[in-house]
Amino acid sequence: MHHIRPPAAVLFDRDGTLIRNVPYNADPGLVEPVPGAREALERLRRAGVPTGVVTNQSGVARGLITPEQLDRVNAEVERLLGPFGTWAVCAHDDGDRCACRKPAPGLVLRAAAALGADPRDCVVIGDIGGDMEAAATAGARGILVPTPGTLAAEVAAAPEVAADLAEAVVLALGGRARR
Repeated sequence: MHHIRPPAAVLFDRDGTLIRNVPYNADPGLVEPVPGAREALERLRRAGVPTGVVTNQSGVARGLITPEQLDRVNAEVERLLGPFGTWAVCAHDDGDRCACRKPAPGLVLRAAAALGADPRDCVVIGDIGGDMEAAATAGARGILVPTPGTLAAEVAAAPEVAADLAEAVVLALGGRARR
């Protein structure tokens, strides 16, 4: 019997993917996981697949949120969803021209390296085209979980699309979509 090898790691966008998107959230009390997030992550943990978060947080560069507030929000994400093997955060703004801000591949490459994984063996799950572009440029597999804010063109261009986070994890682990 042929067994599909699980990914070396699954990397998640934070806002809109793991938790409800609250722009420039500086308040841990506003952190609300998307439905099924904890269960999807537990499924990966039971399968022994390392997880990480890859997130743009330009509010830091813009002075809308302090690094300490960002750390508290991220700590609340972990309290609600369980531990992640790594956090790769870009605190730059669009104009900074850094190599880490998605859609650049830097966060994906940094998270994969922190987890000891080849980016080509990783899956990136996110809610916008920039997440998919960062995955592709890094050589990783991208799975889009659209939200009401996801553009139709981003859905059309995505290599794979899942109805929700649970389905994205099933796909990442080699399963089939429920369509």
